[in-house]
Amino acid sequence: MRSYEGLRAYFGDLHSHCAVGYGHGSLEEAFANARQQLDFAAVTVHGHWPDMPDADERLADLVDYHQKGFRVTRATWPRVQEIVEENHHPGHFIPFLAFEWHSSRYGDHNVYFKGGRGEVLPAPDLEALRRKLRSLEEDGVEAMLIPHHIGYKQGYRGINWESFSPEFSPVAEIMSMHGCAESPDAPYPYLHTMGPRDGRSTYQHGFAQGHLVGAVGSTDHHSAHPGSHGHGRMGVWSEELTRDAIWKAIQARRTYALTGDNIAVQFAINGKRMGAVCPPAEERRIVVFVEGGSTLDYVEVLHNNRILKRVSPFDKQADRGVDPFYGPIKIELEMGWSEKGVDVDWEGELEVAGGELLGVEPRFKGRDVVAPRAEEDGDYAFSRWGWERNAIWFQTRTWGNPTTATRGTQALSMTVQGAASTQLQGTLNGTPVRVSLGELLEGPRAGYLGGFLTPAYAFHRAVTRREYALDFDLEHRSEGERRDWYYLRVRQRNGQWAWTSPIWVEGE
Repeated sequence: MRSYEGLRAYFGDLHSHCAVGYGHGSLEEAFANARQQLDFAAVTVHGHWPDMPDADERLADLVDYHQKGFRVTRATWPRVQEIVEENHHPGHFIPFLAFEWHSSRYGDHNVYFKGGRGEVLPAPDLEALRRKLRSLEEDGVEAMLIPHHIGYKQGYRGINWESFSPEFSPVAEIMSMHGCAESPDAPYPYLHTMGPRDGRSTYQHGFAQGHLVGAVGSTDHHSAHPGSHGHGRMGVWSEELTRDAIWKAIQARRTYALTGDNIAVQFAINGKRMGAVCPPAEERRIVVFVEGGSTLDYVEVLHNNRILKRVSPFDKQADRGVDPFYGPIKIELEMGWSEKGVDVDWEGELEVAGGELLGVEPRFKGRDVVAPRAEEDGDYAFSRWGWERNAIWFQTRTWGNPTTATRGTQALSMTVQGAASTQLQGTLNGTPVRVSLGELLEGPRAGYLGGFLTPAYAFHRAVTRREYALDFDLEHRSEGERRDWYYLRVRQRNGQWAWTSPIWVEGE
């Protein structure tokens, strides 16, 4: 799309945790995991909670638990800054220094520093925190303040839209392992012990109040695994992979929230990119391009929180006879199953024979810990992979599916150019595997490493470009006096989602 020329989609997670504060795994393990499947990341060590509930008998343990974590952060902060800088590799991986500031009244926020230096700020309220950030800015220290898990009821660590300001907060986190706060009926309901989702704390409610704020997703993972697949991450359209460029793109709201798959989303109105505020115009030409990580179910264009248009790739009847190999094919390999709670270490090698391996997207997970009060139990950086020419190798770990609705599997997605005869061949834990693209177009192929209840694997059905890529445009007319907003909602058939930052059009 012309509006996005010179930009590239990069993927990151700006909200995750480890044992610095309270959580599991070391900071070194967290960044080792981040480098496996992200372009940029922050490990937001727990810093301060000024309006913590009174330590009565019921909450005494919770208060002590948090205060202990804050002491760990203060003691470790100098080393945290060193580790962040040790992981700074422009063009390859970008880390950001960050800490988390809790608040019952104003909602939780993460503080980010553009450079590798900053300080944990024990501010008593949100405006005091902003004053401290202004003071740092005068000294040349640039910072951002991003609210997260915004969907909780105001007063219970959800966002307070009345106190929101875009001054340091160009975006808000709308998706994490807490759930999705895009709208009152969004997927991924709030199931954490902190409570349910409140409609007045949603992203859409913020728009209705007139706020200019973009969307990001993050994991809020507490076991040293930024980008843990399926819990939230973000896409950003940036000129390059540097701190300055990523920071600039977030400030411009060229961002979108994801659940897990690296979906590429381009969206423009009258030539302006996502995050922009357009001048008044009755005629609005909306242009959309989406390249999913798997089969797209639909793409919705929303106008002032209402669905304006829904488009599916399967609406294009004329494409039914198109050669499925006219473009690259996407194939996901998933591993795990077996007995619940039993760790299985995986080693695999795969080669594309008779075709070309164009890309690899690891979809690794960490151990899911919602309230990390248990003792740590071992290694938290257990996934690695590499890619050379037409072959990949990988190591990872699975632990069985905790429930039939909760995955404990690991996966990789491969983009392959080939024909029906193109083969994926290699070994999984020493077991030979071989499958053709033609077979995978017919449906998934499963296998086992042994007999019944042994670890298993599945090559998912091959997904053609007609199914994972979609572009369209439409004209919309509005004569309202108020500022309008538009954004995209994307759903894949594998349950992965994306939500873009809006584009606003000023009223007359």
